[in-house]
Amino acid sequence: MKMAVCLPGPGLWDCSRCPGIRGHQVPRPLPSPAVSRRGPGGMALSGQEAEKQGPAEPRPGREPESWWCLVSYLCFYGFMAQMRPGESFITPYLLGPDKNFTQKQVTNEITPVLSYSYLAVLVPVFLLTDYLRYKPVLLLQGLSYVSVWLLLLFGSSVLHMQLMELFFSVTMAARIAYSSYVFSLVPPAHYQRVAGYSRAAVLLGVFTSSVLGQLLVTVGRVPFSTLNYVSLAFLTFSLVLALFLRCPKRSLFFNRSVPAGASPSELDQMNPGPGQPTGGRPGPAAAWRDSALARVLRELGHNLRLPQLRLWSLWWVFNSTGYYLIVYYVHILWNMVNPTMDSTRVYNGGADAASTLLGAITSFAAGFVKIRWAVWAKLVIAAVTVVQAGLVFLMYRTDSIWLCYMAFVLFRGSYQFLVPIATFSSTSCTSWCSLSPTSSRPCWWGCSTSDGASTSPCRQPRN
Repeated sequence: MKMAVCLPGPGLWDCSRCPGIRGHQVPRPLPSPAVSRRGPGGMALSGQEAEKQGPAEPRPGREPESWWCLVSYLCFYGFMAQMRPGESFITPYLLGPDKNFTQKQVTNEITPVLSYSYLAVLVPVFLLTDYLRYKPVLLLQGLSYVSVWLLLLFGSSVLHMQLMELFFSVTMAARIAYSSYVFSLVPPAHYQRVAGYSRAAVLLGVFTSSVLGQLLVTVGRVPFSTLNYVSLAFLTFSLVLALFLRCPKRSLFFNRSVPAGASPSELDQMNPGPGQPTGGRPGPAAAWRDSALARVLRELGHNLRLPQLRLWSLWWVFNSTGYYLIVYYVHILWNMVNPTMDSTRVYNGGADAASTLLGAITSFAAGFVKIRWAVWAKLVIAAVTVVQAGLVFLMYRTDSIWLCYMAFVLFRGSYQFLVPIATFSSTSCTSWCSLSPTSSRPCWWGCSTSDGASTSPCRQPRN
């Protein structure tokens, strides 16, 4: 007669893994008096009734107020980090009398450095974001932004501008820290709401920055160099704000929280797996299976087998490549169509502001489109891509700067329309949200979005 002993862990009685007693029912322990609850009339509830009622909701206190304050502070930081009014005028600044670079130098020697350096720092920053728990990467991003504008203001050679692009690539790779950090501050029930808040803060910052830059140039007749000093001041202030961000205790892979329940070693000691010896110490195979890299690879392989996730990931990679190419190389096109030396007649900031506003409107409207995306996704992607191609061709053929501006605004708005749809359609079929209640899909979704950026030899947009 075989006998087996099943050791209970705190809150867990599971004998399904114990040898010799699979299929046998084990009576559930009676509820402890310490966890007994009372009904609405003050009567004590039985164990089954208490289980049906579910866990007691936490009383309102300092905890909800604390994370609301943290989210508000993070959104304010996200807004201030986008206050770069000189960014819309970087290309005219480099081609103008302040720096006096040629168009060939800007197009062929300075800008392409960004794509190669970004590809080199992308994966290390992505992993360090989780390992260091977000805040150090946000500080690195702030320092890199300050370095970008210091080089932009005081650099005088092509090498200095290439270093500027290198630091800009670090800021781009570190953007995932902001989108992931906010999910470590709130309970899972509030993920969707705080994601909207953080996104709105970024879009509002980009819009305000573009409008401010255009007003300073057109109305205030502020030179581009002064505009860059204003940007440096805003970025320095955002770096100071980042110093006071709270460092989360948990992250998705390297700093996962210990799940409630029985200690895994109790069951593993009775029935060790193939890669774990009987002494309770994990062997090399078990240690590899539990490593963060192994979890990443397993989840990546699982998600790539999902058709919807493959479709939208491919859209991110290829459409984002074309999108990023247009967004910043279009400034060189505008300079060719409207080669004016009068800075007050350069309306790049207005075009960026209008495209950001339209992108915010289309992103918001996309949330109300109720169709079966599993059926119509390919048709919608094809239609939007055809429209984008027509707008790009119009910008190439026209000699009117206003038609160029209008086509660019529509091009950017059409892209932003598909962004929330792609995010929702992909995250609805991926299981990463269930891996950790303190992290979120941006870590996985950042892989797809970053692939598109790494194949485009240009600077990414701020939003």
